[in-house]
Amino acid sequence: MKTQADFYAVVMAGGQGTRLWPLSRRRAPKQSLKLASDRTLFQDTIDRIRNFPPENILVVTTQEQAASLRTQAPGIPPANFLMEPVPRGTAPVVGWAASELQERNSSAVMACLPADHVVRNTTRFHSLLEAAEATARQGYLVTLGIPPSYPSTGYGYIEQGGRLTLSPEVDAFHVNSFREKPSSEEATEYLARGGFLWNSGMFVWRCDRLLEEMERHLPSIRRALDEISGADKATREQRLSEVWPRLKRQTVDYGIMEKADRVAVLPAPDLGWVDVGSWDRLFEIIKPDAAGNVILGDRVLARDSRGSLIYQVGSGSPRLVTVIGVENMMVIDTGDVLMICPRERAEEVRQVVDHLAESGWEEYQ
Repeated sequence: MKTQADFYAVVMAGGQGTRLWPLSRRRAPKQSLKLASDRTLFQDTIDRIRNFPPENILVVTTQEQAASLRTQAPGIPPANFLMEPVPRGTAPVVGWAASELQERNSSAVMACLPADHVVRNTTRFHSLLEAAEATARQGYLVTLGIPPSYPSTGYGYIEQGGRLTLSPEVDAFHVNSFREKPSSEEATEYLARGGFLWNSGMFVWRCDRLLEEMERHLPSIRRALDEISGADKATREQRLSEVWPRLKRQTVDYGIMEKADRVAVLPAPDLGWVDVGSWDRLFEIIKPDAAGNVILGDRVLARDSRGSLIYQVGSGSPRLVTVIGVENMMVIDTGDVLMICPRERAEEVRQVVDHLAESGWEEYQ
């Protein structure tokens, strides 16, 4: 895939990954963890977009994480790291990136890519980005949809509509609706009915189209972005620190995509895609043993146990972790924290992180 000069990749790398606690912490969030290979999830993401020139890659992150990410991707110009003063959700992030790119190139097209995904089929990924770019140039806000392999309650869903007749080479469809994370019964119904895709959180659009929809649906954020970009280079960082904390948290899915005109989805089968959002997703990227267990660690012993994740972080720990007769459980030992949780409640781990702040145990966050 050869990218055009006005096609940019925006890597969203500011999340903490609270559902992967206690391994994912503020000082080492999940995109900086080595879960799928010997490189971090962030480095794997950058490797997948090597076809973009380094100057066409932007990374949006937090001030706490920027130094680490710059070390992991030294080829990206330091000026291409946009640092949120405080997290405010994906809508302000993509709007800020679009505003910055629009200033550089009035015809800019941007691909928004989370830094914490696993994508095994890079060739397929590149062909999808190329098709999504072509669709976006026709004025569509484009998302990639993953054909569901099971009735997941951890992903949002996209209801696929009729085919777009843009080009014989592009397999694109109207989006009828976006659905929030469903109940188990709803997810099962989606699979039975067909025509529903997982929302991958990967988007492609022209920057001017995104900002146009932001003006319609999130005008307060758009005004704030204009206030930031309207400052000269010498005072822009100061203006950012003043304006950004006043923004309300908002996701691009709910704030824009669910309400916008001309939204398209490209089905993305055979991508080898996993959003490593919670502990149970490790079963999708690491092959379990004959008993269905994923066991990681130097001193772990599992007896008569099935379908469980036992993860002892770090090497050379003197502690032995032993489980006997457990089924569909997660046991995570990081040295300072031991977490035990049923697999079906993996999504609730983030609630523990919220409780830590309320309890004054910030050292474990």
